[in-house]
Amino acid sequence: MTGVSLGVRMWSYGTLPDINGVIPGDEKLLQSKSLVNVRKNSTKMFSGFREKERSLPLVWCRCLGCRKFSMLLLIAFALLVFVLGSLAVDKETISLNVDQQIGTLSMVLPYGNGAPSNPGASWIFGKKDKQKDENYLVANILNEDDENRFRIIGSKGASVLPSNHPCAKFTFPPPPPPNLRRIGPRPCTVCYLPVDQAIASMPSSPSASPVLQNLTYVHEENPIKTEPHGGSDFGGYPSIKQRSNSFDVKESMTVHCGFVKRSKPGLQTGFDFDESDVAELQQFHDIIVASAIFGNYDVIQQPRNVSEEAKKNIPFYMFIDEETEAYIKKKSILDSSKRVGLWRIVVVRNVPYSDARRNGKVPKLLLHRIFPNVRYSIWIDGKLQLVVDPYQILEKFLWRQNANFAISRHYRRFDVFVEAEANKAAGKYDNSSIDEQVDFYKQEGLTPYSEAKFPITSDVPEGCVLIKEHIPITNLFTCLWFNEVDRFTSRDQLSFAMVRDKIMAKVDWNINMFLDCERRNFVVQTYHRDLLEQMPPPVANMIRRPPALPSMRRRTPGKRITRRRSSSRRHRKAATGNRDQFLLSTF
Repeated sequence: MTGVSLGVRMWSYGTLPDINGVIPGDEKLLQSKSLVNVRKNSTKMFSGFREKERSLPLVWCRCLGCRKFSMLLLIAFALLVFVLGSLAVDKETISLNVDQQIGTLSMVLPYGNGAPSNPGASWIFGKKDKQKDENYLVANILNEDDENRFRIIGSKGASVLPSNHPCAKFTFPPPPPPNLRRIGPRPCTVCYLPVDQAIASMPSSPSASPVLQNLTYVHEENPIKTEPHGGSDFGGYPSIKQRSNSFDVKESMTVHCGFVKRSKPGLQTGFDFDESDVAELQQFHDIIVASAIFGNYDVIQQPRNVSEEAKKNIPFYMFIDEETEAYIKKKSILDSSKRVGLWRIVVVRNVPYSDARRNGKVPKLLLHRIFPNVRYSIWIDGKLQLVVDPYQILEKFLWRQNANFAISRHYRRFDVFVEAEANKAAGKYDNSSIDEQVDFYKQEGLTPYSEAKFPITSDVPEGCVLIKEHIPITNLFTCLWFNEVDRFTSRDQLSFAMVRDKIMAKVDWNINMFLDCERRNFVVQTYHRDLLEQMPPPVANMIRRPPALPSMRRRTPGKRITRRRSSSRRHRKAATGNRDQFLLSTF
């Protein structure tokens, strides 16, 4: 029987020849009739196995209950899917690590110029410019050891910390492991001095301003537009020749710098303050912190972790327009004291632009004109919350670095051309205006970022925080930066590098472009008001208690209770079903 069944199986797979419906066996010919009998026997044998296999689930159902058995199958299936998904994620992570080791997708300064920097440009440009994208990215890869991957490239004139400095031996912790479920910018550890030591580190005299010693500003009561593009009644209409001359740094200079209609900012200049506010803005302060909300675009964020010394000596100014003022008065947030928490509210009348974001560039870039008697300023955008003491911020990013202007570089992009394409893709501004600005800069010699610009580490800032010492050279820089914003688009990231490079070509001056993860250490970004209003209100966490167990008969200690088993299969099945329903209700 066994030999015949094997012969049939082999023949059925085509391994034995078919000779007129017969097969060879024991030197005799078995006719087709006997072959049919063999097949019938084998069919009966297989059907017996199938009946046994079908009976197995019935046995499990009888022992555990059909619903319990179904639950076990579901749990087993869920575990299988979870294991397979984990293996798939591990494979993707391993492949990403391999790509990073090869260098085709390496990360340039993981907390600096990009994290990860390579995919961003290719997502923007697509396949057409992918090769060009990779060329300049490869040119910026730093061939350093792993222990130096987070080293901040020192700028010109940066001081070397003495060995006894509390932060002299500070190093960045190792980067977090690659995780595809959490890709994006993150804060990193920063070494701050205690507040009292930071205050003691403040320089007693202003920093030296290279070449430029005396800076004055253009005053025109009736500015006239002489060229088709650029300028405004608030910032004036400098010609192309005047613009070029403004980059020729000399000992004494007069440049356009907003507020052109009056010699004193804030009074009939198109960005006007109340007289009481003008008098306060003229007062002397070592340090101020400033921010702005126009168009009721953001929610006022209160600073945290501010020392008592800072609360006493450092004023916090929030500039708002009349639309924002009406909203916070309606919400009973603002009263006659003109204060909301730590913020001293300054209402701006007659804003010069219809675009709220462009109005915000006035206090952002022209604080030295609004506060003519201030030594240091920290600007933060209205969507940010300050969470570190201002003295500690200034010590870390200006005084310790021997710098007079500091700004963080963009966490992903470091090339102006890539930044322009990203702005177009995100609809940040009119595409034709962005193209016009970039084409103009190309004609003036702007090139894609490359390692030839070292020690400059990026051409694109994350411009939501500005840390500045008010001296002539930094005031000139922000004046000319504002003029570019007034002439072209309000996207100040596009004009930053052009102004910086033109000034650095004339004088020995630099900007401390620190890591973006360091910026995220001392400010926390929140959502704009429109997004906050669209979010559903938070739901209170409710603790769901499991249902109470059914009452059980109290057992007598030391006495075993025996239960009678019913001989009725129907009664046993019904009882099992009730237990299954209780178990399902507890999940």
